[in-house]
Amino acid sequence: MTHAALAAEASTVPDERFLIARAQRGDRDAARSLYDAHARRVHRVVFRLCGDEEMAQDLTQDTFIRVFDKLSSFRGESAFATWVHRIAVTVTLNGLRKERRLKRGADDLDVANDLPAPSNDVDPDLRSKLRAAIEALPPGSRASVILHDIEGYTHAEIGEMLGIAEGTSKARLFDARNRLKKTLAAYARDV
Repeated sequence: MTHAALAAEASTVPDERFLIARAQRGDRDAARSLYDAHARRVHRVVFRLCGDEEMAQDLTQDTFIRVFDKLSSFRGESAFATWVHRIAVTVTLNGLRKERRLKRGADDLDVANDLPAPSNDVDPDLRSKLRAAIEALPPGSRASVILHDIEGYTHAEIGEMLGIAEGTSKARLFDARNRLKKTLAAYARDV
C-alpha cells in the first residue's frame, strides 16, 4: 500500500481532531480509537526498523505509551500520523541502541505474517542477502532507506519524523544505497 493510501486509511478515523481532543482530556474510548487507527502501520514501520517480531510488539506498545503520555504536547502542526511515526522511529532507534549494547549484534530479520507477500519472481537468496545488508546499515541510514524506499515517505516527512534536516535524510539514503550496492555487488556478479 502506498504512503498516500495509508494516509487516507488513517484519515478515515471519524474526526481525528475531535478524538485527539477527547483523548487529551482522558477519554479512554477516544484513545483506543486513535490506537486502533494507527497501531498496525506503526507496528509495520517498527518491525522493519528492528527486524524482530517480539521486539516490534514491545516497541509498538512503548510507542503508544509515549504517544499518550505526550499527547498534551501535540499541537497539530503536523499530521497526527506523522507525529506518531516520529515517536515510533525515536522509540525504535533508542530500543535498538539499547539492544545492541546488551547483545552486540542484530537478530536475523524475520518476515511478519501480516506484511505484504514479496513477489515470487525474486530470488530468495537475493531477498535474504538484501535483508542482511539492510540490517547491517547504521541505524540512521537504515531508517532512511526503510522509510523512503520501502514505506514511501518523502524526505521532508522523514526529516520531521527523525528530527533531522531534509538534506540529512537525502544524504543518509544516498549513503545507504551506496553501501547496499557495495555489499550486494559480489552477488550481482554471481547472478
